[in-house]
Amino acid sequence: MKFIFFKNLCFVAISGMFVMPVYAQVQIDINKPNIHPMPIAITRFINTTNQGNQTCKNVPDVISADLERSGLFKPIDSKAFIQTIESLQNQPNFPDWKVINAQALVNGQISSTQDGQIRVEFNLWDVFAENQMLKQSYTTTTNGCRRIAHIIADAIYTRITGETGYFDTQIIYVSETGSQLKRIKRLALMDQDGENHNFLTQPQELVLTPRFSPTAREVTYLSFFRNNPQVYLLHLNSGRRELLGNFPGMTFAPRFSPDGNKMTMSLAKNGNTNIYEMDLKTRNITRLTDNKWINTGPSYAPDGKKIVFESDRSGSQQLYVMNIDGSEQTRISFGSGRYATPVWSPRGDLIAFTKHKDREFFIGVMRSDGSGERLLAKGYLVEGPSWAPNGRVLAFCRQTKSPSSQSKLFSVDLTGFNEKQIITPLDGSDPAWSPLIP
Repeated sequence: MKFIFFKNLCFVAISGMFVMPVYAQVQIDINKPNIHPMPIAITRFINTTNQGNQTCKNVPDVISADLERSGLFKPIDSKAFIQTIESLQNQPNFPDWKVINAQALVNGQISSTQDGQIRVEFNLWDVFAENQMLKQSYTTTTNGCRRIAHIIADAIYTRITGETGYFDTQIIYVSETGSQLKRIKRLALMDQDGENHNFLTQPQELVLTPRFSPTAREVTYLSFFRNNPQVYLLHLNSGRRELLGNFPGMTFAPRFSPDGNKMTMSLAKNGNTNIYEMDLKTRNITRLTDNKWINTGPSYAPDGKKIVFESDRSGSQQLYVMNIDGSEQTRISFGSGRYATPVWSPRGDLIAFTKHKDREFFIGVMRSDGSGERLLAKGYLVEGPSWAPNGRVLAFCRQTKSPSSQSKLFSVDLTGFNEKQIITPLDGSDPAWSPLIP
């Protein structure tokens, strides 16, 4: 069994930020329904290290891939560059970048420190305003260069859009292989771009519904090892696994509360399925719903004051919101079709869901009061939305029709125009996006 460790990564920002004047032109309004990607030039970084680490040399490529995948940026082919990378280290010749329509420019340098670590420095330039928007540097080991590239991409994304980035994150999901009658399901963890892939559980242990804690260093999931449903807490840094409880009939794995001190879950008892909350310190369990219907799929609001869940109490699967103590249970979905797997956005403004209507499945979002429903993706079977930590992008899984019945992971932004496949070694389902890695 393999696990991800971050003990060897140490990065420190040692340069200040240069704030863009108010008259600068480089900005993206990501709230527009259809955004034209911003042309951005990302040059090769001058590399003066003697270690020849290819991962460090690829830092600009990782930055470029992150920004392009967001759908907001269009990296310019380096063959169009006029100014040499060496002369750029002194000062950009802005006319050379304007003529190729670069609105923003990124350059940098990779060097060795006296203690044998790697220093990565980058600059972000506003080409039309002809000024420096951002300058930062980081120190890491050679194994940390790829993560530094994600952090730099986040910094650029934040500086230009005004929104928090989401590239320095991971996705945990259920990796699937084998026939439909004998499916092998394992927990797998990877960076949000599909790199650094690791399996976390063994093939003989069937797993479902992994979910991250607010710290991004713990995961809860449901295991059916030897047909015995049990809920585990997995500590990613150490690989230690902790049994939270033996809950026969659980339909969904628990979700952490925003402060990480509690979990909400659905349990089947005496023929009824209701929502419960567990205090992780005392292990005390409180029932939040109490009726004969199926109540499941709970998800906390980011302020921890409300929970959204699905229930068939109206005759079909619909979405409901209740207070944290279970009071004021109110239906919010009233469109045609059935609604399931609700997940509250980290921003608190939207709830994502799966919808089934007219033999098709959809990934959609609505406001927390049920208004403003929008459908972002559809297919034979699409399900399991999970929010990126900035609340602007969703991961989900899409299954194709038989006989192949392949299940793959995808991401889509709130415009619905930027859908990308997340490449995995095998089939994948039930993705869960981590918070930003601390």
